Amino acid sequence: MPADRIVIANCGGFWGDDPTAARRQVEGGPVDYLVMDYLAEVTMAILQKQMARKPEAGYATDFVAQLRDVLPTCVERGIKVISNAGGVNPLSCKAAVEKLADELGIGDRVRVGVVLGDDIYDRLDDLMAGGQELANMETGRPLSDERANVLSANVYLGAAPVVRALELGANVVITGRVTDTGVTLAPMIHEFGWAADDWDRLAAGIVAGHIIECGTQCTGGNFTDWQKVKSHSNLGFPLVEATPDGTFTVTKHPGTGGLVSVHSVSEQLLYEMGTPQYLAPDCIARFDSIRLTQDGPDRVKVSGIVGEPPPEKLKVSVSFSHGYRAFGRLLVTGPDTLAKAEKVADLVWESAGGTALFEDTCTQFLGWNGSHPPLTDSEPSEIIVQVAVRDPDDKKINDRFGVQVVPRVLGSVPGITVLADQGRPRASDVVGYWPALIDRASVPMRVVVGDDEVDVPHLDLAAAAPAGPAFTPQSPPRPSAGRSGATATVPLSRLCLARSGDKGDTSNVGVIARSDAIYGWMVDHLTPAFVKERFTGICKGEVERHEVPNLLACNFLLHESLGGGGTLSLLVDAQGKTYAQYLLAADVEVDQSLLDGVE
Repeated sequence: MPADRIVIANCGGFWGDDPTAARRQVEGGPVDYLVMDYLAEVTMAILQKQMARKPEAGYATDFVAQLRDVLPTCVERGIKVISNAGGVNPLSCKAAVEKLADELGIGDRVRVGVVLGDDIYDRLDDLMAGGQELANMETGRPLSDERANVLSANVYLGAAPVVRALELGANVVITGRVTDTGVTLAPMIHEFGWAADDWDRLAAGIVAGHIIECGTQCTGGNFTDWQKVKSHSNLGFPLVEATPDGTFTVTKHPGTGGLVSVHSVSEQLLYEMGTPQYLAPDCIARFDSIRLTQDGPDRVKVSGIVGEPPPEKLKVSVSFSHGYRAFGRLLVTGPDTLAKAEKVADLVWESAGGTALFEDTCTQFLGWNGSHPPLTDSEPSEIIVQVAVRDPDDKKINDRFGVQVVPRVLGSVPGITVLADQGRPRASDVVGYWPALIDRASVPMRVVVGDDEVDVPHLDLAAAAPAGPAFTPQSPPRPSAGRSGATATVPLSRLCLARSGDKGDTSNVGVIARSDAIYGWMVDHLTPAFVKERFTGICKGEVERHEVPNLLACNFLLHESLGGGGTLSLLVDAQGKTYAQYLLAADVEVDQSLLDGVE
């Protein structure tokens, strides 16, 4: 019999998240599934390097450490665990978990399932020879241009192989590069018996996964209205209470810190979003269909989600070596802090042979313009001068740049010192990110559970249910705010909330209106041109806007705004995390009536 309700608990949004989260989620109240996300694009390259040095490595070892705290309780209470902690070596991770279970005396009660097939690193040459060009989705360049430098290549798989592992009796499922949303969608499919082409329900599972995949970012962490969060201590990780019809509630355990509100969930929905058509291997989820309702304290009901058939191809995340980079930092203090800082930076580059000697350089003053232009005219009393360089030649970086930073402490301006943990800068590897597409048929999926191994077929899209009627997002009523005759100049934060994040070299900034009237104003006035001007000198490409009226939101994509993105970037904020707050600090002139009733 299908379940009538399950509780899915997230306990980690990245490799390095709170190590106590799993224990707190298991001990905090009833849960049926424990899911955690460990993988990012750069993480895959790091794991591939680890496995090259040590064949049994290549997975997120923190996963095993967290399981030590909770595995006996999970077995006792029937809580199943799903994680992409397998990285590039899921079978080795499986062996480590089975060893842990034996050490804990529960080896006979732990059945570990592993999803395989995402790692195509060893198959790249055959795939390319067979016609899979794996062209860069952003530039169109074929992967053959960088083949010699490739470090890892992994296909984003969906929920289907995870579901199969659960069907085979696994109570711990380990995957490689399964989508962040797939680990949450899979238990819903398994427990509720959803069909592989039930697009609306599958889309609901994807939305649920997106909301909780970043841990506490939906429960009060990184929230614009942070002052409304009563406590950031013991911040509650998110729970999804899911039902068979696809509606679900986002909440957290009682007695934990944080806040679950329509606004906190809306911000997370917009995080790292592109167009409102959210693409996943399982289906396309229409983020412009989502309905959010406050359903009590720290409870948000999510409904109305529309899904469509998935894209024909799967996405591939390829990482490649792209030379080296180094950072140097010095502390400069006042008076005349800015003049001193500029002098120090000039001296570093002059001593190193000039900025033109290197492939790319960057100078930023942390405490003044480190992540965005200054918000004040008041000169700071102290600044960290950050000088950064990227180049294919690590020897040049070390011998020309690295040796010239610290000597400026004795040979430049007064009131300068080197940070206690900042020695001579040294070149470190730079990893580039290469997004591509691949035919589904070129990616065989397998599942290993215990000693059993089975193939998992891809969904036959030709035989799957067609999309429903074309979905048209419904705009909310745009009531006139009236005309008071008086105007007010206020920071945009009085009118809106926002959240920002990265996708390669593109930063997204999702902006949410605080009322229907403000949404109408925002559509008319918060234009791509406005955002482009605000980010002058930061956004070097176009600004693209997508309206998401159901969330009273607009999502802006700032192309070429992150210095190449990921570990290519020399910027302090290479992921655009600070961009939303900078946009919200912009002063706008509005009719006073627009502020009526806005907290």
